[in-house]
Amino acid sequence: MRKVRVAVLISGGGTNMAALLYASRAADCPYEIVLVASNNPDAGGLKLAAAEGVATYALPHKGMARADHDMAMDAAIRASGAEYVALAGYMRILTPEFVAGWEGRMLNIHPSLLPKYKGLHTHERAIEAGDSHGGVTVHLVTAELDDGPVLGQTPVAILPGDTADTLAGRVLFAEHQLYARCLERLVTQPYRADWLLERVGTLANALPEVEERDSHGAPGWRVGGKFFAYFNDQHHGEPHIALLVKTSGQDEMAALIDADPDAWFRPAYYGASGWAGLILNRAEVDWDQVADWLTRSWRAVAPKRLTRLMDAADQF
Repeated sequence: MRKVRVAVLISGGGTNMAALLYASRAADCPYEIVLVASNNPDAGGLKLAAAEGVATYALPHKGMARADHDMAMDAAIRASGAEYVALAGYMRILTPEFVAGWEGRMLNIHPSLLPKYKGLHTHERAIEAGDSHGGVTVHLVTAELDDGPVLGQTPVAILPGDTADTLAGRVLFAEHQLYARCLERLVTQPYRADWLLERVGTLANALPEVEERDSHGAPGWRVGGKFFAYFNDQHHGEPHIALLVKTSGQDEMAALIDADPDAWFRPAYYGASGWAGLILNRAEVDWDQVADWLTRSWRAVAPKRLTRLMDAADQF
């Protein structure tokens, strides 16, 4: 697997950026930092990134409309080839349009155990509340501040006599450990069989009267007692994690493979019966295509009482 390209946004010293950068230098790390960008041209992290040979970009936000600044930052990120964005002390509230453009591919680190203490002064608030622990959370970014699905958390004990500064110092160690691990899990997620199986299962089980059942050790989905899809996890020595769906026969399967050999293959055993393999462990899977093929394959075997209803709905 090639290394996934990541851009990091900072506003200051960039210690979490540095933790991500140095973690990325390990030979087995699945990501690389291709850009460090900031709204502050004097951010110390920019100098560190440049010294380490990483491209940098700085654009002061003062005097610019928020939407215009976000648009310029987004353009720089995309020009770098980045596929994911990590916020590491980026002290700007992002527009919903910017966030939507990176849905599921932008993460943030926040110095509290969310959902506690969104916003600023997290350590003071944890101490004043008498909490036993502060901590750190890594989460996907949504339009709501410090919200979004949690990717990981690390609690950090609050000691007698702690101040916001002393607690922050220990939380920072936890931040540097947690962020790199969460980023690694996120960028490898689209290539992991467990995540791919869960996503395919969600789509398949949303179809009418579907029954999930294993077949020869592989997960499969049936309707009316007939299988319409299988999940192939590198079976028969193949390198692919794939969804097997029914085609109209050998000619259509061959045409699919000829048109897009990076997405389709002829699976061992099932291929002889006209089943085609749609490869899932690759970059930029079109999940609408996956859903469409699941629906088509389901229609090929579903009882007519079910397909008639769906055909009628398609008329409107």
